[in-house]
Formats: sequence, C-alpha cells, structure tokens
Amino acid sequence: MEIDPFIFRLSIFILSIFIGYYVVWSVTPSLHTPLMSVTNAISSVIIVGAIIAGLAGSTDNVFTTSNILGFLAISLAAINIFGGFLVTQRMLQMYKKKKKNK
Repeated sequence: MEIDPFIFRLSIFILSIFIGYYVVWSVTPSLHTPLMSVTNAISSVIIVGAIIAGLAGSTDNVFTTSNILGFLAISLAAINIFGGFLVTQRMLQMYKKKKKNK
C-alpha cells in the first residue's frame, strides 16, 4: 500500500501549522522582538527568491505566470518586512523607561 504524495504533504503542512501555532504562542513576551527580527530575515530571503522568479524567462512577454507570482511574492514579503519593523519598533518602545516631568 502506497501513500498518495499529496496526502503526505498535506499532513505535514497541517502538522506544521499546529507546531508553529504552539511554538509562537508559547514564547514569552520578552522574546517576541527577536522572533520578529528572525521573521523579517526570512522574509528578506523570500524577496531574493521572488526577484529571481520575477526575472526568470524571456523578455518577450512580461506577463508570464512566474513574473506575476514573483511580483506578488515581492509585494507580500515587503509588507511583511515593513510591518514587522513597525511592530518591533513599537515593542522596543514599550521597554523604554518613561521620563518623569518635574
């Protein structure tokens, strides 16, 4: 009996969703900022791959599937990176001591 490759990959994907959920929500609040920085680094690697995918192929037709999906990946990863920087900046401001007015 052979397992269908689609079912095998789907089960791994579903297990990774559960593991990711429990890993992220079990992180203490003081470690969320480094976790966001790692997420930003992963997104920057995604942008490099998306640029390669977006520039793949011939220059005769610009609107190929790889070009469109590459552009979409670049856009979504850029939103993720900039949003991650904003969240990281806000979390770092929470740890700053407030100045007392005299």
